Parts: sequence; C-alpha cells; structure tokens
Amino acid sequence: MRPTTKDLARAAGVSLATVDRVLNERAGVRAETVTAVHEAIARIGFVRNLSAANLARGRVYRFAFLLPVAGDAFLSTLETQIAEAASAFAPEGIQIQKRRGIGGDPHQIARMLAELSPEDLDGVAILAPESPQVRDAMARLQDRGVQVVRFLSGQTSDIGADAVGIDNRAAGATAGRLIGRFCAARPGQILVIADTMNARDSVERRQGFDQVITRDFPGLTALPSLETHGDRQRTLTILHNAYANHPDILGAYVLASEARLPLEAIADTRDPAGQVIVAHERTEFTEALLLNGQLDAVIAQNPGHLVRSAIRVMRARCDGRQPIASQEEIRIEILLQDNLCPRPRW
Repeated sequence: MRPTTKDLARAAGVSLATVDRVLNERAGVRAETVTAVHEAIARIGFVRNLSAANLARGRVYRFAFLLPVAGDAFLSTLETQIAEAASAFAPEGIQIQKRRGIGGDPHQIARMLAELSPEDLDGVAILAPESPQVRDAMARLQDRGVQVVRFLSGQTSDIGADAVGIDNRAAGATAGRLIGRFCAARPGQILVIADTMNARDSVERRQGFDQVITRDFPGLTALPSLETHGDRQRTLTILHNAYANHPDILGAYVLASEARLPLEAIADTRDPAGQVIVAHERTEFTEALLLNGQLDAVIAQNPGHLVRSAIRVMRARCDGRQPIASQEEIRIEILLQDNLCPRPRW
C-alpha cells in the first residue's frame, strides 16, 4: 500500500493539519517542521495524490490556446480537438478556452501577451511565429506566474518554456526522403512552397529537406522557397511563373501546415498526377487529394495528441511536476493512399 498522509504525519511526528499546511506551502509552519515533513516524505516514499488534493480544495486550472487569426483547414482541425479536450478534461477541474488573436505583427502579439494575468489564466499554449518581441513577451509572462507552452510553431528554448510538436528538421528530412525515392532517380527540380520563411518551423523543415536532397539525391535540385503569405492570387501567380520558368519540375514540397492554397494552385497550373507532391498535416482536404491521387504523401502530427499534450504539460508545471517526456513526444506520421484509415467516430 502507498503511504498515506496519516503515515506521513506519524513518520514526521506532526499532526495531519501540519502535514496539510506543509504540502500546500501555507504560512505559519516552523522551518524545522517543514524540514521534518520533507525528510519523512523521502524516508517513507510518500507520493501525494494531486488529483484528490485538488478535488478536496476545489482547485481549478485555467488554460488557453492562443491561435492565429488567419488559418484554414488545419487550424479548424485544431479548434475541433481543443473543443473535444475541453469537454474531456472538465471533470478534472480543467477549464480550456481558445482565443484567435495572433496576428502577423510581433508587436501586436507582444501586446496581447502583456495583457494576460495570473489572476485570469494559469497557463497558455501559444501558436505564434518566432520573433524577439514574442520571445521576450513569453518570458515576461512566465515571470508573472503564467505557464507557457510553445505550441507547434518554433520558438527558441532559451526562455525556458516547454514545447509541443514534432521535430521539424526531421519532418523536412522525411519529405526529402519521400520525394527522392518517389522520383526514382529522375533528374529534375523540386518546388518548395511555404506560407512564410520567417517562421522557425518553416526554416527547420527547409533545412532538413535540403540536407537529404543534396546529400542523397544529387540529380534533384530544390528550388528557392516560394512564400504565399496565405494570399490566393499571389499563390496562383508565383506558382504559374515557377512552372513557366522551370519546365523540368518533377514535383513539389508544401512545407506549410496550411496546404490548401498551394495545392489548389498546383492543380490549376499543372496536372498533379504527373508530379511527386508531399504536404503537411492531415485535413479533410489533404485526405481527399491522397485518395484521388493528386497527393503522394502527407507528413502529419496527431492534432488530438498535440492538444492533450499541451494541456498535460501546463498542468504538470502548475503542480510543480516534471512532464513525462515519453508521453509528450509527438511522432511524425507518414500517410499514403494505402494506409489512410478512416477517423474513428464515437
């Protein structure tokens, strides 16, 4: 049997009330008594039941997902998963909300973070592009007592915040390997299409992609990155010009999480069935293209796992615990027409 608080009080030679005050870090307990309780914890192997303790004192966790204003299919999928998680975690005293307020201006994002307070929130998962302003605002938010999780998009780790998402350099390398193999030693050029190359995840995916293509597939040339900035007309124009200027294009790597615009523009410009095309993230749109042969592979990360992992990490930090690294590791998934299993419906 695991030691109980009664066993701990007996081992420390104090009352149950004193044990409660020490465990909850309340004032009014002498330093030597605190030391005695902690020594007894180590001696008898006491592990606190945080769920029971939180239930007893009515503890509520208040978490928010801060998402971009602009977004399409993948962002919609994330919102669905956040809503499902909000229902699933509610019985555990966890309140979850989403706010779509992240714009493209780093100063606007920094101002948004500056308005957050520990009186309103215990933790936030932030999907925002990297910039010095955002990095510093996240660090200040943590200093104010709000737990911060870098969600999906890359932010440097020097602010001490946790990160949830796949290894983007490995994801880009995986795309390079797939395209290289699917091209079957044919020489030619590969389009690389991003929303913006100012995002760390885009840069890291491009680095991984280039490393594999350059090292292992010398007959292929990865063209300079094309940035769509989420604009439909711009996307059509730059892809039309790219195909016109490079007649030996064999395929394309869409490294942005929102793949709809570039994939639609590719189909409007040249027959996708005659190319090797790899994109990111499983959505209803990319599923349909996989099934009809307009897309060869999708590199995905499970959105439900992403959301649940961010919640567990924020809760662990609020409880003063270390997150379980193996549980929160987000794996890279490779989806093909042949292994695209239907989503479970409950």
